[in-house]
Amino acid sequence: MNWDQIEGNWTQMKGKVKETWGDLTDSDLSKIEGKRDRLAGAIQERYGKQKEDAEKEIDNWLSRH
Repeated sequence: MNWDQIEGNWTQMKGKVKETWGDLTDSDLSKIEGKRDRLAGAIQERYGKQKEDAEKEIDNWLSRH
C-alpha cells in the first residue's frame, strides 16, 4: 500500500495506526488527517523519537499493510 492510498482511506486506517502507535490519541489522529509528515511529528512527540526513527517506523508499518 502506498501513502496516497493511506491518505485517501484515512478514516478506515486510523484504527490500524492506533494498533501500532497506541499512545496516539483520537485528537492526534484527527489532526494528522492522513498526512505522513503529521504522523511522523505525532510519533516523535508522543514517543520521544528522532525524525529518522519515526520515518523508519512508518516505512516498516507501510510494508506490512
